[in-house]
Amino acid sequence: MKFKNKVCIITGGAAGIGRCLAESFSAEGARVYVIDKEQVTIKNDLIHFFQGDIAEQTVIDTFVDWILAHEQQIDILINNACLMKGGILSGCTYDDFLYVQRVGVAAPFWLTSRLKPHFASGASIVNLSSTRAFQSQADTESYSAAKGGITALTHALAISLAGIARVNSIAPGWIETARFHEGTDVPHYTESDLLQHPSRRVGEPEDIVQAAFFLCDERNSFITGTNLTVDGGMSKLMVYHNDEGWTLDK
Repeated sequence: MKFKNKVCIITGGAAGIGRCLAESFSAEGARVYVIDKEQVTIKNDLIHFFQGDIAEQTVIDTFVDWILAHEQQIDILINNACLMKGGILSGCTYDDFLYVQRVGVAAPFWLTSRLKPHFASGASIVNLSSTRAFQSQADTESYSAAKGGITALTHALAISLAGIARVNSIAPGWIETARFHEGTDVPHYTESDLLQHPSRRVGEPEDIVQAAFFLCDERNSFITGTNLTVDGGMSKLMVYHNDEGWTLDK
């Protein structure tokens, strides 16, 4: 077991990548503490669930106090939670935009700040960024800005927490999470969906888990302040009209 008796905190762990991370770290022996806005029943003695909205500072404080009532130190923190509230084309309001930043950037900062005195020797923080921090689709400003923020926060925290905890981020590309959302059908991929990726497949939540395992492994203690892109090579693919089968229809 890679993380036997380690204490791991995961935000946004009720579904999707967060749910896969929680199940995978617990399968490797970690005691996992999950917070999510959505209520979920997790039948796993090593996963402890707290319902709450991390956009609220008081919720984060209560969550941390709850964990510290059970644990003396923290080995792993994974800031996974974020959401999309559209952008400039779909009427994303000022409050909508700020809410996404509170969940995606302010909450990771405050959670890390509260936990700073309690990190174990060799502790690791992993922030979930996105390839949208570096490239965009239209009308994604709220989410893209948050992912840009968490990416910059990663290298800033890595310097400030030198000697306390290593801090890295993972930037997923297309990760199909339907298997980790209850009641959601797994989509059927077209051949084009697969072939557009240099990896020739769509990503799975387990791909992010393996990256997180790598970054949290104490044998990789020379890695901090780094962003690891896990996107099947898509962000390196140059796309031009009529090149490699790509066409633009207007």
